Amino acid sequence: MKTLRGYVKEAEEKSVAIGHFNISNMEGLHAIYNAAKKLNVPVIIGVSEGEEAFVGREEAVALICAFRKKDDYPIFLNADHHTSFETVKKAIDAGFDAVIFDGAKLSFEENVKITKQCVEYARNVIKVTGKDILVEAELGYIGTGSDIKDTIPEGAGVLTKPEEAKKFTEMTGIDMLAPSVGSIHGLIKSGKPHINTKLVAEIKKVTGIPLVLHGGSGLHDEDFTNAIKAGVSIIHINTEIRIAYDEALKKSLASNPNEVAPYKILQPAVDAMEKVVANRLKLFNGMK
Repeated sequence: MKTLRGYVKEAEEKSVAIGHFNISNMEGLHAIYNAAKKLNVPVIIGVSEGEEAFVGREEAVALICAFRKKDDYPIFLNADHHTSFETVKKAIDAGFDAVIFDGAKLSFEENVKITKQCVEYARNVIKVTGKDILVEAELGYIGTGSDIKDTIPEGAGVLTKPEEAKKFTEMTGIDMLAPSVGSIHGLIKSGKPHINTKLVAEIKKVTGIPLVLHGGSGLHDEDFTNAIKAGVSIIHINTEIRIAYDEALKKSLASNPNEVAPYKILQPAVDAMEKVVANRLKLFNGMK
């Protein structure tokens, strides 16, 4: 099986994108894996710092390794939105396939400093252990939180400048970049702005590395397909599957008030999440 780096390169060559979906529990993991396996496409599981604390850092690694080994399947684990070198280091040491240092709120200089520290540590681990680890960083600001917002948060939506992206990439040596190109984390009731695909293409051209689109939940299909054509190779979805879980679970509990078996109560939530993931994976991979 190829490494995650190999699958990202393949996605670039095919002009498709790998879906990245976050989990907080086993229901989410099963839903995402089931959808990806049925479509026979690689998939990335993400855990933010909060999700990682709930699931367990080492437990998350063990789960992904078990799924990968069982079916020899390309499922990978990413430490999503880690905000310090210390938490990135812990994820690398635990065996994650990829890490994201999120220094979007920091000054350019501080973001470069800590990102570079993360990259250097990952490279040393690769040298010592032979395990390939991808390091991603963020530049620009698209807000925080996989939730439902009334409007775009104040301060969010600061777009990444191509010249800064080029400088940042060269100074840090990152493997992938998550630029701000129009998306916002979470779902926005008032509607999300369209992706600036011209900006995506410009950043891709000057950096020459794979680009990652965060804040994908709630975007229009054409935003995704246009972003992929312009150079996006990985797309993050979280809020959409959280909502699918929440709505299906509430309905299941209301419809079966006397049921006490968790696996029976939770199955509709798994099915609802799987449907959302499958639809997104089909779109990202150019499937009908």
